[in-house]
Amino acid sequence: MAAVTPTTYASEFQQARDNPRAFWARAAEDIRWTKKPQRILDDSKPPFYRWFADGELNTCDNCVDRHVDAGRGDDPALIYDSPVTGNKKTFTFAELRDEVARVAGMLHAQGVEKGDRVVIYMPMIPETVFAMLACARIGAIHSVVFGGFAGAELAKRIDDARPKVLLSASCGIEPNRVVEYKPLLDRACELAAHAPDCCIIFQREQHRCELIAGRDHDWSELLAEAAPADCVPVKATDPLYVLYTSGTTGTPKGVVRDNGGHAVALNWSMKNIYDVQAGDVYWAGSDVGWVVGHSYIVYGPLIAGCTTVLYEGKPVGTPDAGAFWRVISEHKVQVFFTAPTAFRAIKKADPQGKEVAKYDLSNFRIQFLAGEHCDPDTAKWAHGILGVPIVDHWWQTETAWPNVANPMGIEPLDVPYGSAGRPVPGYLVEVLGDDGKPVATGEMGDICNRLPLPPGTLQTLWNNDERFISSYMATYEGYYRSGDAGYFDAAGNVYVMSRIDDVINVAGHRLSTGAMEQVLAGHPDIAETAVIGVADADKGQVPVGLVVLKSGVDKSQETLVAELVQLMRDEIGPVASFKRALVVDGLPKTRSGKVVRGTLRDMADGKDWQAPATIEDPAVLENIQARLAASGYPAA
Repeated sequence: MAAVTPTTYASEFQQARDNPRAFWARAAEDIRWTKKPQRILDDSKPPFYRWFADGELNTCDNCVDRHVDAGRGDDPALIYDSPVTGNKKTFTFAELRDEVARVAGMLHAQGVEKGDRVVIYMPMIPETVFAMLACARIGAIHSVVFGGFAGAELAKRIDDARPKVLLSASCGIEPNRVVEYKPLLDRACELAAHAPDCCIIFQREQHRCELIAGRDHDWSELLAEAAPADCVPVKATDPLYVLYTSGTTGTPKGVVRDNGGHAVALNWSMKNIYDVQAGDVYWAGSDVGWVVGHSYIVYGPLIAGCTTVLYEGKPVGTPDAGAFWRVISEHKVQVFFTAPTAFRAIKKADPQGKEVAKYDLSNFRIQFLAGEHCDPDTAKWAHGILGVPIVDHWWQTETAWPNVANPMGIEPLDVPYGSAGRPVPGYLVEVLGDDGKPVATGEMGDICNRLPLPPGTLQTLWNNDERFISSYMATYEGYYRSGDAGYFDAAGNVYVMSRIDDVINVAGHRLSTGAMEQVLAGHPDIAETAVIGVADADKGQVPVGLVVLKSGVDKSQETLVAELVQLMRDEIGPVASFKRALVVDGLPKTRSGKVVRGTLRDMADGKDWQAPATIEDPAVLENIQARLAASGYPAA
């Protein structure tokens, strides 16, 4: 018998690079198809590459039904754990199938068909997962909007997606308050030019809302009348969902995710990156409103046949800094994934890690971190208290799964803290200079991926192919531009250091400074404004507004700032963490009129900076530096 060549990172990467069609055809064998694909990659219209172009499948079938058919109907699929309400419930694969089929039938009864859009504006409850899978079941396209967004932001997404139905709940639950969703939903429908005629509301016992006759319907009442719906086969290239990500213009970009490539890539990632198998318990401590929640709370674990955890709580305060360790212990979690900001919050509350000792973490094997750059100190602290590998990795809403990682299921690599790992097989990551050529080892540049991107990554932007090209494909011919800056070290490890554009990362949430600037500019006393992301020990970054007042305004700064903070809360939501605005004499601009935000960020963060040669009025920078210093920037 011939010896079996061991699988290594190098061999997997080479196979995916040299023959991507064969590599991904093998990965597709692990998915259940109603029509097995023969054309693995359609590269006839670059940069619009399509994977498994002639295949057909159903994503919900791969998440739920096929596991039931394989005899795993009684195995746990979804664990709901809500410390903010005191509720816990486990759903088997058979129970999950039945719940999802009924919600799919409820949608079908409201006229939702294959290709229709459904906006989901809901908290971290099982019904949200049912809703996502139900859309997939009947071929509808869902667009989940994070419950922390205010009505104006929800309205933008409604107008872009134009949903036939909007699904929501009466409220979300925070540790110390109930967040009423219905007023936000009503405001969004008032503002939207294309508000849906039908809203279905799940009434939570913590708060019941009033329904608007004719438009609003009670979830439970409709569900009681619904007949279960079967899975509808769709093309591999048909959209599964649209997920909006912030853009520098303030207008959200609707990332379109397909069905076939998405299922293949996520299934491959669960085994090869996260090192989990069917039956393992996997937990991503995120929200379904973000891409992590889509990929690694709902679709990835379920496609792989894992048990996934849906957690409605916080890293601290529900009830204490041991909240995560309690969940890991109680549910025998083997692999956990969350953002570095969560660990910084835990470290702040429990610097010695004493809470860990209260729980049995013997089943816990690996801690993954992503969503923002993880500083080495946080990673070392986490390893010190947990004693398991701490694995940083990097990816984006656009890619749906990791570009750069330590592939724990293939071969754990020696990756230093501060690095996100090495390019994942299937991604051809390069760091480019302004000339579009790779920079030297150790030199900062534009992190890009050579085309074609692997399966599962964005197909385009919803109804906006032109913006898809201009946002991602136009800067460097033949490359996807990530918008992040970083470098390679001599061993091939990638260090992702910052955003190149003006999207900031607040506690793992990507938020547009352009959208914030639009809000501040709407205040009657503001002439112009710039928002910068300033480094923060707990949240990674927080926004600081620099505002120039209109002539003749006579108002105390305390009053003005309070008004701006409230305005931001009303328009963007608490997720923005906007608490600081500084009145300045003017904004530093180049001759072309561009505000030099990079210089301002460096100034606020205490980094070396110099006035750009094209700056119109250097004295403006001196004024801002004085205002920042008077307000405690850079922080000690």
